[in-house]
Amino acid sequence: MAEINPKKATERRRYPRIKREIPLKIKYDNYDTVGQTHDISCIGAYCTVNKHIPLFSKISIILLLPLNNPGKNDYCSVRCKGAVVRVERNPQDDNEYNVAVYFNEISRSGRAKLTQYVHQQLWT
Repeated sequence: MAEINPKKATERRRYPRIKREIPLKIKYDNYDTVGQTHDISCIGAYCTVNKHIPLFSKISIILLLPLNNPGKNDYCSVRCKGAVVRVERNPQDDNEYNVAVYFNEISRSGRAKLTQYVHQQLWT
């Protein structure tokens, strides 16, 4: 049986999602928490964070997108707001949570940066 190449498989989602670990910071209520994405699209992300955030919470997010500068560790920050649409305790670590976030407030330039990043990564 032939193996399917995920880079060439047809994406059925309206907005493609890529598996990438991108550092992020989330502000919720009176505290900040840090984490990283597991996958991301221009409308949302699935990430691991080190504090519990209740379902349907409204949060502020800062994503640190790596830039394509060989030999440099340059990042571009994208700020947005989102809503937590799924929360699960991380099965490998009881002190971490897997959280799905829908980006419901993002600037046009922020969405463009995120979209460009996702599309660049689809072809690398």
